[in-house]
Formats: sequence, C-alpha cells, structure tokens
Amino acid sequence: MTEQKKRLSFWQIWNMSFGFLGIQFGFALQGGFMSRIFQTLGADKDTIPFLWIAAPLTGLLVQPIVGYLSDRTWHPKFGRRKPFFFIGALLSTVALFFAPYSSALWMAAGALWILDASINISMEPFRALVADKLPDSQRSYGFVVQTLIIGIGTWVASNLPWMMTQLGVPNTAPDGVVPDSVKYAFGIGALVLFTSILYTILTTEEYPPENMEEFEKEKADSSGFMAGVKEIFKNIAGMPSVMKKLGVVQFFSWFAFFTMWSFATPAITEHVFGATDTTSAAYNDAADSVGNYLGTYGLVSMIYALILAFVASRIRINRRLLHLGSLIAGGMGFILIYFISEPWMLHISFSLVGIAWASILSMPYAMLSSSVNPRKMGVYMGIFNMFIVIPQIIAALGGVNFLYKFFFGEAVINTMLLAGAMLILAGFSNLLITDKKAIHD
Repeated sequence: MTEQKKRLSFWQIWNMSFGFLGIQFGFALQGGFMSRIFQTLGADKDTIPFLWIAAPLTGLLVQPIVGYLSDRTWHPKFGRRKPFFFIGALLSTVALFFAPYSSALWMAAGALWILDASINISMEPFRALVADKLPDSQRSYGFVVQTLIIGIGTWVASNLPWMMTQLGVPNTAPDGVVPDSVKYAFGIGALVLFTSILYTILTTEEYPPENMEEFEKEKADSSGFMAGVKEIFKNIAGMPSVMKKLGVVQFFSWFAFFTMWSFATPAITEHVFGATDTTSAAYNDAADSVGNYLGTYGLVSMIYALILAFVASRIRINRRLLHLGSLIAGGMGFILIYFISEPWMLHISFSLVGIAWASILSMPYAMLSSSVNPRKMGVYMGIFNMFIVIPQIIAALGGVNFLYKFFFGEAVINTMLLAGAMLILAGFSNLLITDKKAIHD
C-alpha cells in the first residue's frame, strides 16, 4: 500500500507536522528549565535526576498504549491520530502553564510527570502520521521536515526566558519562588503548544484504513484491556531485527541527552559562569544564558534539517552513515564543553550537539518505518519509544551519578563528558544495522 500513496508537497508535509512546533516548545521548556525550577525550590544537584524519573516512566507506559489505540481508531470526521493530538494538547497546555507556579519540589515533579505524559499522548501519533501518509520514497524527507519544525521550536522556546528578561520581566525572585521571566515563558509555550497542534488538526486529512472490513475485524478481535495488553507484549516479543539494533543506538543517544537536560544548567552555571546561588542575579542570568546556548542546538538542528530536507528530496541517502557521523559530531560537542574558557564558545559546542539532535529526530524513525508492518505503525512507534525512556529511567535511578563520578570525577561538569562518550558510542552502534531497506530510501 505504501507506494500507492501519493507524494505530498513540502507544505502538505509542513502542515501535518506543524503541531510538533508546540510539542517541542513543551519539551524545550521542560528540558531547559525544569532543573532550574528544581534548584530554585531547593533541590540538590545529585537529586535532580530522581526528580525527572516520572517523565520517562510515564512515557514507557503511555506511548505503546496510545500507539495501540490510535492504530485501532477511525472516525470519518476526526480520523485516526488527530483525536489523540487534541487530547494531548489540552492536557499539555494546562500542565505547561502551571509548572513554574509550583511552590514545593513534589509539586514541580508532579507537574513534570503530568506534562510529559500529556505530551506523549500527542507526540507518538505525530510520528505515526508521517508513516501513514507518505510513501517509502518520502519517509526520510517527511521526518526531516518534522525535525526542521522541532528545531525551530527548540531554538525559540529555549530563548524565551532570556527574551522575557530583555523585555523587562523580572529575572529574580525570593528564595523558593520561580522568577516571572520563567513563568511568562511557560505561559507563552502553553499557548503555542495548543494553537500549533490545532493547526495540524484543521489542515490535515487522514487516510481511512485500506480494508475497512479487515480493520473492523482486527479491532473486534483485540477489543478489551487484556487483549490490548496481550497484543502489545506480542508485538514487543516479535519486534523486527532492525528495531532491536536501532534500540542500541537509541539507548546511548537518549542517555546522553537526558544527562544534558538534567545537568546542563547546574554544570554550566557553575563551571563556565561560576554561579551557584539560585537567588542571585548572577545565577539567574547564567541560567538564562544556558537556555540561550541550548537554543543554539535547536537553531543548528533546524539548519541541518533544511539541508537534509533538500538532499533527501533529490537523492537517496545512506541513513546509517549519516546518523553515525552526526552522533559522533554531537559527542565531540558535549566533550568540548569541559574545555571551554569563554561562554561564547558554548555556541560551538551546542552547534555540534544540534547536528546530532537533528539526526536523532529523523534518521531512526525513517529507518524504522521502512521495516515494520504499516498496519501496526502506531504501536511499533510506541514500542520504539521504550528505547528512548528506558535509558532515561536508568540514568535517573543513579546511572548518571554513578558513571560520571566513577569514570571522570566528582565535578558536575563531568556529566558533559559522560554525555559525549555516550553519544559517540551511539554513533558507532549504527554499524550493527545491515538491513538495506532501512539504510536506504
């Protein structure tokens, strides 16, 4: 069926992926500033990963279930994936808006949990929608356009607190209170999240199941909670070989990025700016700057995705070698942070990280979507998320704290060395992938 699907224009692909702008606003604000909120509320650096653990745990449960349900959903007006876009958008908007108003650590951790669960409800169907609507020959192109939108969202959202400060919004607050600059940023992010997902819902049509009779029969045969659980575990046990090998790549990749999200603010504010007092203007200005530098990886991922979109629309690309080189570049970017003597040099480091980020958000999904049953695209995309959240759970349960101290030493900046090593391992793990259909369009 996939090759019978009509080729879509750039703007059609843009419209169907535009909701990812809002999703990435949520993820970028979460990844760039939740650790800052935790520190403001009194969290010790070593406890920060534990405060993040609810997010990947939720993803481990939510993604396969949402994928399974969306595969078995069809409505002539609302489609298959779009109902999940809307539900996730509503919940995410509320959680994102209220997160910086937390007055205690348990409230902030709870807000992160709800936010991540809600974003996951929308995110997985967006991945499946690209595979639903595009022929194999446009899969790489489609995921790269999605990555372009994600890059825009990362860049803008990461800079929002800094922008608010430049506009005169207070960037400091009493002990235990999150500054207004962060609250305004999260409020804007909530608005963008909802409106961008709504735009995709209103501008995109979905294909009905190819064989409605067979679709209804499969849905009836697998109705009920236990039948659904059984089907999900059956698909986990029978996952394609390519998916397992990509899982190794994903494990090291997402361990590295979880390390960055949870430790970049304390590591860089301390090592590069020499600021540790969370109530001081020096710390809050430094934390804004960290967000600004994190935005660089979003900007570069956007530019890199533009280049990839141009190339992928014209020639066949070797996904494996492209992903290998991109991840190694990102690993070197993390390692360079340790040796930085001037803050502006962080732009160089995070530019390299941005190359890896663009590839992580496109190449694994392009390789996977060419190797699985299209009727099970949703559930397999959800199961594939296991290889994103399991490394984050391991990292949160002490993996990061143990590994960076064991191999590199006690200083918190050594977390960036660990992230770099993990990303380089992820790069070389691509050599495990040998399936020709996954490697090429």
